[in-house]
Amino acid sequence: MASRYGAAVNNADFPVFNSFRQRFRNWAFRRTVETGTVVLNQRRIYIVPSRQGFGFALVLLLMLLGDINYNLSLGYVLTFLLATAGGMSMLHTFRNMAQLEIHAGHITPVFAGEQARFVFHFNNPGRLERYQFHLHDDAGHRTVFDLPAQRSSAIEILLPATQRGWLDSGRLTLHTEFPLGLFHAWTYIHFDVQALVYPLPAAPQPLPAMSARNGNGKALASGDEDFSGLRNYAPGDPLPRIAWKALAREQGLQVKQFSAPQGHELMLDWAQLPNITTERKLELLTRWVLDADTQVLRYGLRLPAQNISPQHGAAHRAECLRALALYGLGEKK
Repeated sequence: MASRYGAAVNNADFPVFNSFRQRFRNWAFRRTVETGTVVLNQRRIYIVPSRQGFGFALVLLLMLLGDINYNLSLGYVLTFLLATAGGMSMLHTFRNMAQLEIHAGHITPVFAGEQARFVFHFNNPGRLERYQFHLHDDAGHRTVFDLPAQRSSAIEILLPATQRGWLDSGRLTLHTEFPLGLFHAWTYIHFDVQALVYPLPAAPQPLPAMSARNGNGKALASGDEDFSGLRNYAPGDPLPRIAWKALAREQGLQVKQFSAPQGHELMLDWAQLPNITTERKLELLTRWVLDADTQVLRYGLRLPAQNISPQHGAAHRAECLRALALYGLGEKK
C-alpha cells in the first residue's frame, strides 16, 4: 500500500462551481457527525462523469455523426464498442468504492504548529484490490492510497494543528476515478474524532528557582522506588537484586539499581509567572513540564482553576499537558 501527499486542485477561479458544490454537499450530507463503522453502500456513493468522461462522450458523439453521414459499418461497431467500454468503466468505478467499511482510529496528541495524524481504518471485504483513492479536506490536505483485498488498512491524513485545544478533522471527501478516469465517484465522511493539541512550547528556560531547593527541582538518590539501571555485581550485594534474566542472556552477573527522590518538589505555579499574555504563560508552563519530565523530577502544576499534585511519569506528563491545552476551553463535548 502506497501513500503520498499533494495539493488539491484549485477551484478559486470558478465561484459558480464552488457555490453549486457547496450547496450539493449541504444537501447530500445532512447526517450528523458519525460514530462506529460506516459502510459505503449505494445511498452514500455519488457518481458523475469526469472532465475526461465528458470529453470522451463528445468524441463518441462526433464519431456517431461521422458514421451516420458516411454510412460506415465498422465505424458503428467501433463507436458502440467504445460506448460499451465507457459504460462498463462506470460500473467498475462504483464497484471500486462499494461496500468499503470505515472507522476512525486512535489520534496521538501533538503540539501547536505540528501536523496532526488522523487515522482511519479502511476494510476491503472483497476479493479484489481497490485502487487510487483520494482522501482530502476542503483546504487541500490529502492522501492517496490503494486497498489490498480482504484486509484492513490504516490510512493517515495530516492536518495542520495551528492552535491549542481540540482539532476536528471536519468533513472529509473520499473519491476515486479508477479505472479509466471517465467517472468521478465520491462520498463524504465525518467521524466524531478530535486531536488534542498541546500549547507550543516556549524556548528553553531555566526551571523556576523558588520551587526547588537548588533551582533544579528534585534530584534522585539510591533507594527502593524506581528502577534506574544495572551495574556489575559486587560482593555483599543482596541476592534479590541480582538480574537473573541478564545472567541468562550471558550478560554477566549484574545487579538492579533503584532510585528514590529526595529534595524539594517542583511546583509550576501560574501565580508565580510574570505579567505576560495567557498564551505566553501556557507556552512557558509547557516548556517547564517537558523539561521537568526529561530530568525525571517530581513536579506539579497549579492553574487558577486546577491543581495537579506533584508526580512524575508519562501519565502525569500527559495530564499536565492536557490541562494546559484545554485551559479556558473546557473538555471535549
